[in-house]
Amino acid sequence: DEFISSPPRKTVRFGGTLSEILLKYEKGDTTDFELLKHQLSDPDIKDAQIINWLHEFRASVAYLTKELEQLVNILLKLPWLRRSREVVEEYLGFLGNLVSAQTVHLRPCLRMIVSQFVPPRITIREDDVDISDSDDDDENISENFDTCHRALQTVARYVPSTPQFLMPILVEFFPFINKSERTLECYVHNLLRVTVYLPTLRLQILELIIEKLLKLDVSTPQQDIEDAEETANNCASEEKSTEEGLFDMEEDEDRKGNKAVSLGSERMAHPLAERLDILMTILFSYIKDVCHVDGKLDISNTKDLYRDLVSVFDKLILPTHASCHVQYFMFYICSFKLGLAEAFLDHLWKKLQDPNNPSVIRQTAGSYIGSFLARAKFIPIVTVKACLDLLVNWLHKYIDNQDTGANAYCDVALHGPFYSTCQAVFYTLIFRHKQLLDGNLRKGLAYLQSLNFERIVMCQLNPLKICIPSVVNLFAAITRKYQLVFCYTIIERNNRQFIPVVRSGTGGDLVQTCTNPLDSFFPFDPYILKRSKKTIDPMYQFWEELSAEDLENLKKPIKKGTSEDEDDDFLKGETPQNDGVVEIAPNSYESNTRSPVSSIGSPADCYVPYPL
Repeated sequence: DEFISSPPRKTVRFGGTLSEILLKYEKGDTTDFELLKHQLSDPDIKDAQIINWLHEFRASVAYLTKELEQLVNILLKLPWLRRSREVVEEYLGFLGNLVSAQTVHLRPCLRMIVSQFVPPRITIREDDVDISDSDDDDENISENFDTCHRALQTVARYVPSTPQFLMPILVEFFPFINKSERTLECYVHNLLRVTVYLPTLRLQILELIIEKLLKLDVSTPQQDIEDAEETANNCASEEKSTEEGLFDMEEDEDRKGNKAVSLGSERMAHPLAERLDILMTILFSYIKDVCHVDGKLDISNTKDLYRDLVSVFDKLILPTHASCHVQYFMFYICSFKLGLAEAFLDHLWKKLQDPNNPSVIRQTAGSYIGSFLARAKFIPIVTVKACLDLLVNWLHKYIDNQDTGANAYCDVALHGPFYSTCQAVFYTLIFRHKQLLDGNLRKGLAYLQSLNFERIVMCQLNPLKICIPSVVNLFAAITRKYQLVFCYTIIERNNRQFIPVVRSGTGGDLVQTCTNPLDSFFPFDPYILKRSKKTIDPMYQFWEELSAEDLENLKKPIKKGTSEDEDDDFLKGETPQNDGVVEIAPNSYESNTRSPVSSIGSPADCYVPYPL
């Protein structure tokens, strides 16, 4: 009975040996060849059969020429990964023999391996619709990935030119951003693993990953992320209050609920932000693992990775306007050693002062310098002073060259890098003035006076008219308090000269003004992705509250024709937190979330310059 009920073991083979079948096929007899393809394509094929066939194929790879591409494709579709160790070892041996004897099949082999870099797809049927996505519950997924990397290493060992054929395939197989978080996470993780044993591909792989992260980043403005979080929190609060009103939860049920909330609180409400958060966490972990060997910083590894990341930064990040999070990979690696932070600042400084660079790149470099100096806790005040000296001296030389020329008037198009540098200096002073004056007030004041801010502020180029109003406000308050320069006369005159632009549209006349003619932003504004921010927060300088007495002049913020909505959004947090304390953080909300102009660049008629 047992014999009758049990299915027969598929050990029977038809058509003779493989070499006989292939010889017959060459002579035009395709019967056994079709039978062979059918047996190899059988979904119920057993391990013993696969091993027997692979053993024969390994000995007959010389026959597997371009003409037998169809047969090779069937072999590459064999379900070898989720089989016994014997099958896996035999298959790896077959791959090595195949690519070494017939390099024409290299690309299909690489495509097969890379296709396994994501979890297997499962199809679920709901309401007569097939929903296909990754199988996140596969227990052997980590082991399968290890085997894939062994296969790739085997191929690379036999074919030295593997990297140049592999890279286009890695680009092609990168999942779309709307795929599941798990699919993206696995693929990026596996790409980074490839860089360990194929180091020649590291720069290209980092470029690929960061390019995809950048697309995610610019698709999810900071305001959208915060709005989604606020909506999710409101919904959670409403649900909680409804539950409490209807019935009391039992104690053990309540405990379960709390666990669910704590797990859910790690997730980002915005789906694209959630994907970005996961991928940034992986990138930070990779940077840490490459730079540290046995828990200690490896200087050689760190320098090599730094060079690659700076190259990616120059190519992708610097030309991209108003990205919020991806640029923090530079912030993170620079935190490992002061020499790296100084090298990064020097790199940006060279970009800023080089007149051969496009104006927009020079302006962005200025924004990065100011934001980095202001926000990086790991940069000591000595380095801040050295950078301020460089920047301020350059500003004075620029004024020397312009004061007597025909272009000595306020114009963003002519003097964009100058205004960007002014804003970087003002922004740095806002964040670092306490440290600059700490210890020896007289010495600190003497240093600040030596920078001669008065000449910069009073010059014909009129930087206070161009810089973001929140930065101008805080800079004016601080410099007035320490009697460095009195900015308010110029600010009032600028306000009187500022004329709104009237545009006619389909909805009638529209009064449109631009409060950010530089179209600048602060690249290291607060990082808000929940998981990955844990890596950044310990080294990040948050905005500290200033007393209302110090900022008494900010009770009347600059109104350069901004609408009430813009002011409310930009100066959020201006309401007193307690008696005599006001919190105003200079940030770039005004420049890229509520500005009436596009993020690509301010249109020419958005701001009307007036020669002084």
